[in-house]
Amino acid sequence: MSHSEENYLKAIFHLGGEGKQSVATNAIARSIKTKPSSVTDMMKRLAEKDLVNYRKYKGVSLTEEGKKAALSIIRKHRLWEVFLVEKLNFSWDEVHEVAEQLEHIQSEKLVDLLDEHLGFPQYDPHGDPIPGKDGNYPSREKQLLSQFPEDSRGICIGVKDSSASFLKYLDRNKISLGDTIHVLEREDFDNSLLVNIGNRKMQISHQIAANLYLKML
Repeated sequence: MSHSEENYLKAIFHLGGEGKQSVATNAIARSIKTKPSSVTDMMKRLAEKDLVNYRKYKGVSLTEEGKKAALSIIRKHRLWEVFLVEKLNFSWDEVHEVAEQLEHIQSEKLVDLLDEHLGFPQYDPHGDPIPGKDGNYPSREKQLLSQFPEDSRGICIGVKDSSASFLKYLDRNKISLGDTIHVLEREDFDNSLLVNIGNRKMQISHQIAANLYLKML
């Protein structure tokens, strides 16, 4: 497959709720940042390779082969992110673009050795699950901080927004994966939260809370 074809499969997987739902071509166009007509042409090409199910005006879904290919790409991407953070001391807001380039490496032996070298990690630096070689996709219970009621606690286990600007915001405010967050108060006017993180009290906007995944304690 070309790099472009791999990027489309990955986009369909994410947009379709981990490959479980059909996705509108317009949604794919917005994600890939291209014209809907270009998406239609690509869907026809991927359908010919039996990687997607495509019917005009009916949306697109991944076939079993398409899902397998998407999981392989995601596995490589997230393993490279772990390598860059743990072994080369990249910060978590720097790794996405580099991993976008490395995910297209085709050598299965290299990826398997990378996985072994890293100790078979289950999650990347942003808390996202790393698919196994067999296509197994680990999952865990998680909930957005914005959905937590007052006087509840949770451990931060991931981010919904992995953009560099959001991750830098978290770094500046010393919010990290593994932190215990205690919701003290919710502001009715804008749904912002007063929280306790460690020994620090801070106000968090609804937008920030809607992009942090926690495991409730």
